[in-house]
Amino acid sequence: MNRLIPLIAAVALSACGLDTASSAATAAALKKQELEQGKKTMDQTKQKIGQAMEQMQQSQENREDAAK
Repeated sequence: MNRLIPLIAAVALSACGLDTASSAATAAALKKQELEQGKKTMDQTKQKIGQAMEQMQQSQENREDAAK
């Protein structure tokens, strides 16, 4: 009986460790997903800025051509 109590305690503590490791892995996966989404949003924003710059340049060229 005296040996059973430490064994139960060891099993209980190891289960807590597994839960902690599982939580850490889940948190890491969520952070990775957030980073990927952030990169995707940044790429989309860069693309929209590039398109807006092209439109401004074309508009400027059209005004210069009309002024000639």
